[in-house]
Amino acid sequence: MEFDELQQIWDTQNNKPLFAINERALHNRILSKMRKARHITNTSELLLIIVNLGVGCFILGVNLYKQHSSMFLYGMAAWMFATFLYSLVSRIRRIKGDRRFDRSMHGDLNHAISVATYQVRLSQAMRWNILPIGILSLLSIWESGKSVWIGGAILILFALAFYGGLWENNIYKARKRELETLKEKLETKD
Repeated sequence: MEFDELQQIWDTQNNKPLFAINERALHNRILSKMRKARHITNTSELLLIIVNLGVGCFILGVNLYKQHSSMFLYGMAAWMFATFLYSLVSRIRRIKGDRRFDRSMHGDLNHAISVATYQVRLSQAMRWNILPIGILSLLSIWESGKSVWIGGAILILFALAFYGGLWENNIYKARKRELETLKEKLETKD
C-alpha cells in the first residue's frame, strides 16, 4: 500500500516534521479495493454458475441423444453439475457472511480481506477443477477412438488453462497480501 495520503505535520516541540495519515483518503482507498474485489468475485461466481450449468446441460443433452453414449461424458456432466452447486452454495454463503462486518475503516478492511481470501480460494479450487474435467475429456476421446492428435491438442489446451489459473491465482494472492500488509501497518499504528 502506498501511503500517498500522508500529511506532513510540524512538531513544534522538536522542530521535526511528523507524518499523519489522511484517514478519509485511506478509507476511500480501502472501499475502492473492496468494491474491485467484490466485482471480480461476483463476475467469477456468476460465470462459474452459468458456464458449469450450461455446459453440463449441453454435454448431458448431446450424450443422451447420441447413438453410442459415453460414460465419461456422463461423469463430466455430473462433475459440472456438482461444480455448479458448489459455486452457487459458496456464493450464497459469501453474500450472507458480508453482513458481519461493521462500516468502520477497520471493518471495511477486514471485509476486503475476507473477499480477497474467498477469491483466492475460489480461484484455486477452480484451477484444480481443470484436472478432473481434462481427465474426463481425454478418457471420452480415448473411449470414442478419436485421433491421438485431438487428445494431444486437448491436453495442451488444459495444460495452458492450468498455467493460466496459476497466474490468475497469484494475482489474487498479491492483492490479498497488499490488504493484509495495510492491516498490519494500521494495527501497529494504533
